Amino acid sequence: MSVTTRGALPGGAYDVTVIGAGVVGSAIARELARLPLRIALLDASDDVGDGTSKANTAILHTGFDAVPGTLESRLVREGSRRLAAYAAENGIPVEPLGALLVAWDAEQLAALPALAAKAERNGYRDARVIPAEEVRAREPHLGPGVLGALDVPGESVICPWTTTLAYATQAVRAGVDLHLNCPVQHITSGDPHVLTTGRGPLRTRHLVNAAGLHADEIDRLLGHADFTVTPRRGQLIVFDGLARELVRHILLPVPGALGKGVLVTPTVHGKVMLGPTAEDLDDKTATGSTAEGLALLRDKGRRILPALLDEEVTAVYAGLRAATGSEDYAIRAHPAQRYVTVGGIRSTGLTASMAIASHVVDLLADGGLPVTGPQDLEPVRMPNLGEAFPRPYRDAELIAADPEYGRIVCHCERVTRGEIRDALASTVPPGSLDGLRRRTRARAGRCQGFHCGAAVRALFDRKAPHA
Repeated sequence: MSVTTRGALPGGAYDVTVIGAGVVGSAIARELARLPLRIALLDASDDVGDGTSKANTAILHTGFDAVPGTLESRLVREGSRRLAAYAAENGIPVEPLGALLVAWDAEQLAALPALAAKAERNGYRDARVIPAEEVRAREPHLGPGVLGALDVPGESVICPWTTTLAYATQAVRAGVDLHLNCPVQHITSGDPHVLTTGRGPLRTRHLVNAAGLHADEIDRLLGHADFTVTPRRGQLIVFDGLARELVRHILLPVPGALGKGVLVTPTVHGKVMLGPTAEDLDDKTATGSTAEGLALLRDKGRRILPALLDEEVTAVYAGLRAATGSEDYAIRAHPAQRYVTVGGIRSTGLTASMAIASHVVDLLADGGLPVTGPQDLEPVRMPNLGEAFPRPYRDAELIAADPEYGRIVCHCERVTRGEIRDALASTVPPGSLDGLRRRTRARAGRCQGFHCGAAVRALFDRKAPHA
């Protein structure tokens, strides 16, 4: 097993190579790690989960609102069950809050029974329409004009950063080679395929394209043009933990002709998130926020939860989703070429990730990959980033055994020297301060590193770079 970030790639041919170490690519690598094969996981970035996977609404979906009969509907439904069990086993924080689709006008109210019926067709039978009085009792800080809601009690929030890291950690510990800073520049299709990367050539018999926003570009290198990715920017505002008491559920909009709209949701990190926007762009690197986008979010937020706009803003960020114009995932197998492309994985990809991985392995088997003899993987115990669960700075026994867990570095987020030390020495260590933040929450609080930034950087700079 190895994690490499520089230097020439190892020689020899891999049995399977997965391009893209986001949540889906890492889940696929983890699933493949159960087999006695030589597996590689590549990413152009210096870390896992550094693209779409790091900037989303972090909801563990039930799949109640998917298009019935689609592959996405099936995989979200299966993936939700699998990920909930996996999170519990491996220490990924999940909070089962339930969701309310709030109706603010007569048209939205009239749409609720059809949404409940759609949930039934998707195999989710717990959704029900509730009156305005019940909505107000359950969410007393909602703005005026609520007419009713669809109650979806199975929806949860999850930590997206820890999920991707857990998959990658298990994969690497089981023998997968993780190659970071390794962009794919060209592919010569054959037996084996030869990938020209920024770190030299790599040979592989089977290939999985989980490159997210760039999946269509990789697909074209293999001679296919099954879909085109349009980057869809979603801007979000994160409010300070003092706003957390304002909201008890995930507050979803009733979807309209222009999409699902803006939501308000708590996060497992104890904050409140407002967003996202949905802006189709041409630039796959345009992750900046705009004054217009933030003004739109504030306007929507003021209608949903007026008091939220009086709270402190912790962070503003934007993520890009891989839209394809289709209402389903673009997962395609080319068995004769020993190639599977996993494209068009939108906001439900986190929820569906484990089911997508299992589906992809089945498709690889159709292309001749030997899949006999799968082994269970050793569980990993991920560091807890969730506010609803014990964290080191509050654990007297842990601090007594190791005082570093009592020495707080980031006071906004209560992150200790012990947690930073552990992250820097972990199986998949961070390649940047942003990566460290996703592993510990250091510099993710109200001051955004103003007070702790120098101390955190000093600790980060002391780590020995991995080869």
